[in-house]
Amino acid sequence: MGAVFAASVFAGGLPSFTLRDTRDALHSPAEWRDKKAVVLFFTMTDCPLSNGFVPEMNRIRAAYESRGIAFFAVQADTTVSDAEVQKHAQEYAFTFPVLLDPRQVLAKMTGATTVPEAAVLSPAGKLLYLGRIDNRSEDFEIRRPEPTEFDLRDALDATLAGRPPAHPRTRAFGCAITRLP
Repeated sequence: MGAVFAASVFAGGLPSFTLRDTRDALHSPAEWRDKKAVVLFFTMTDCPLSNGFVPEMNRIRAAYESRGIAFFAVQADTTVSDAEVQKHAQEYAFTFPVLLDPRQVLAKMTGATTVPEAAVLSPAGKLLYLGRIDNRSEDFEIRRPEPTEFDLRDALDATLAGRPPAHPRTRAFGCAITRLP
């Protein structure tokens, strides 16, 4: 599977890209135009914290997709084979497309540095929120059985209400994204 077919920059700063997902479908920003927002979940196949959040990612998608929000996972590790990512997406039962992004177009565009980390974008690609999904994990030693703060859901609720998120950046904790040179 070749993952990236095009990558250039729109005048407004939104990169023009076409990325393949684990089911061999192509995705581009054109899909975003009729959405109220787009959520990108940055993930890795071998990050236990990221893998532990997949059920919550699926729940958030189930709660917000019908309200005009599009959801994608983005494989942030460029060293993992497409076949491994495809197997991982099936094993963890992602309910939305998992994008293969070997040039890290989306991580660079949003500034994502860790997984799991979520970015909320406007249909035009403006970054509205970047940070943690919730406060379940604050450090390797600090984990809650249930979150007490729901940062991504709060950001989505604000976006749907036409307001900027109260906290547009939160500190995500997890596995570092190794950036390409």
